[in-house]
Amino acid sequence: MFEYKASALLFDMDGTLVDSTAVVRSTWTAFAERHGLDADKVLAFAHGRPTGTTVSEFIGDGVIARRETARIVAEEETTVEGIAEIPGATALLRSIPASAWSVVTSAGRTLALNRMAAAGIPIPEILVSAEDIVRGKPDPQGYSNAAAMLEVDIADCLVFEDSHAGIRAGIASGARTIAVGDLAEFDHLIPRIADFSKSVVTTHQLCGDVTFTDRSERR
Repeated sequence: MFEYKASALLFDMDGTLVDSTAVVRSTWTAFAERHGLDADKVLAFAHGRPTGTTVSEFIGDGVIARRETARIVAEEETTVEGIAEIPGATALLRSIPASAWSVVTSAGRTLALNRMAAAGIPIPEILVSAEDIVRGKPDPQGYSNAAAMLEVDIADCLVFEDSHAGIRAGIASGARTIAVGDLAEFDHLIPRIADFSKSVVTTHQLCGDVTFTDRSERR
């Protein structure tokens, strides 16, 4: 068991709160096939990054890149088949005061709202999406912005992330960061949980802080 006291909890969306693996893999594999790219390389780079950033990494022509970005965004916004919550995510979020949590995602706002709704995830009062930032993950701007909007010190926040870029963003922000899922690369630096099925949040009424506790068997 481990636990941390924090002023706020900041969550990535895809792979952290929402399981969108099937949609993401299908979308980026189709993109790779259209342009003769290695799908595994595209998927590895795309994880945790804004759509436009990924497209531009592999497509040098600006006109084609903008067209592809628009196409992919439209496809993802309208595809919700197979979208589900990461185990325990919904119950955990419903136990946290609205003023003490936020979602920070590399997805666009419409896509984020559609996926959270499809998975049954509560909609946060503070949602930092791709439209709200200039520099995407692994830059910490999104997490810094979320903390400012919640009026808390980022150093007093917990960040939950599942991707390489996202974890780097969380660490760079100065927040304590927890990995969610199978990515073991950062195990020597930060804690990691499989999901939220054995996690609870308790609220300290007098100070407004929360304590995150996870009772998973340690890896």
